[in-house]
Amino acid sequence: MSWAVVLGLVVLGTMLVAERVLRRARPYEGHGRLARWRHPARGPLAWCADVLANSRLASALLEPVPELAMRSDITDVVYVSYLVPARVAQALVPPGLELQRLGRDGQWALFTFLTFRHGHFGMALLGPLRRLMPSPIQTNWRIHVVDPATGHRGVYFVTNALTSTVLALVARLITEGLPMHVLAHATVAREGDRVRVLLDPGRGSAPDAQLELAVVDPPTLAGEWAECFGDFQGFLAYCVPQDRAMSSQPLRGRISRQEIDLGIPLSACTPLAGKVVSRAAAVIAGSAEPVCFHVPSVTFTFGREIHDRTSSGA
Repeated sequence: MSWAVVLGLVVLGTMLVAERVLRRARPYEGHGRLARWRHPARGPLAWCADVLANSRLASALLEPVPELAMRSDITDVVYVSYLVPARVAQALVPPGLELQRLGRDGQWALFTFLTFRHGHFGMALLGPLRRLMPSPIQTNWRIHVVDPATGHRGVYFVTNALTSTVLALVARLITEGLPMHVLAHATVAREGDRVRVLLDPGRGSAPDAQLELAVVDPPTLAGEWAECFGDFQGFLAYCVPQDRAMSSQPLRGRISRQEIDLGIPLSACTPLAGKVVSRAAAVIAGSAEPVCFHVPSVTFTFGREIHDRTSSGA
């Protein structure tokens, strides 16, 4: 046996041991970055993607790679929002962050999933060459959180999914804040006053949804919705601003936050109503009725990732 083979076996063995140790420290969870990835396709490439996406060692090695500024000319953003009991949303909050509670005695929390089509999603430094980059469909599922140590407020992504395997893998491996999965198929279509969205996870681990919506007049909020937001404009003022995504890394004693810029004017939000079917959403929201709206276009800019120490990691 050659020295090259021996060295290769030693390296492989060391990697397998490291993977096992890291997996014990960071076991699978039901949501977020540590939720199990399962590609919707089958075959050698899909198997390799599963191994890489679920590898704790690969994530640890690639996470220090600097995140470059990213841009995308997003179109047709469809928001679907639910008020859920705070005790339900609390179970989704990672260590080091706190839930933004709403209503009397903080009984409620907002859970939203939004779906959109990217427009040439790529590094900002590419300039005009960014037009060569792909335009996949993405969906983000989120709750609102706050960092008690710094007071920073933002959203925590319960899950995300893309129609691009390559982009989903890159996002998942280099950042804690984007727990990406892959959609087998997705559609975001607008025809006049009607909007149709389909999220098909196939046999993979991405969330599902089927929406058939139409433009309506601004709804009059009632019950717990009125209690939490007052009116539809108050709801938009809380739901729409999304300048920060946050996640925690307990083993490192820090909170990661991705600073982004959307700049969506509330006047650009058009109310929608209609059919919403989603097994993934029902797990969190049960049979609650959502409030929906549409934004025609957004210029997305990801600026930088910042790490803040938690009180336990100080």
